[in-house]
Amino acid sequence: MALASDQPLTANRQPLLKWLGRSEYEPTWRAMQALTEQRGPDTPDEIWFLEHPPVFTLGMNASREHVLAPGHIPLVQIDRGGQVTYHGPGQLVVYPLIDVRRRALGVRQLVMALENGIIALLASWNIEAVGRRDAPGIYVAGRKLASIGLRIRRGCSYHGLAFNVAMDLEPFRRINPCGYRGLEVTDLRTLGVSLELRNVAELLAPHLLGALGMPGDARWG
Repeated sequence: MALASDQPLTANRQPLLKWLGRSEYEPTWRAMQALTEQRGPDTPDEIWFLEHPPVFTLGMNASREHVLAPGHIPLVQIDRGGQVTYHGPGQLVVYPLIDVRRRALGVRQLVMALENGIIALLASWNIEAVGRRDAPGIYVAGRKLASIGLRIRRGCSYHGLAFNVAMDLEPFRRINPCGYRGLEVTDLRTLGVSLELRNVAELLAPHLLGALGMPGDARWG
């Protein structure tokens, strides 16, 4: 039987997962923008897993008053939502490059899926975590473990999730994280789980896909 369109097959296809290792921030950002601009209705979705060298990033409407003492760490104004955050070695960054219109995902659904993927992974280690509607991200005992900032353009998402795994947390004291004065942050190592970043990415992937409504075997490429 002939299919009238291959759109349902494309919409249901598992996204391609890519491990990019340590990647400079600005070229990665520009690559996300380029993929978003160039993709068509049948372009497969991708989810990128990586870490960045030290950098502070400011969202589109972020106030520089939340940058207290950046020192030698670069500060980059970018096109996501949210305020200021820090990226650095030992932090797992996850960029979902998803056609949310094709998958019928709302922005709130996408944010909650990113949160729920992390929460499910933490639950496997008996760590209780929660999301917050007033300050999107994942919190353990009131301390922020992961932050979320997205951009939707042409019906597609980029930017995403930053999950503190095993990192130097000192640079967070140079800013008001996500615009909140005095907000404490933590990482997975402090919570008693010590794993390599790539291992955390591989463990997180199925939880993330399940939360996004894309259960099945992860496709790494």
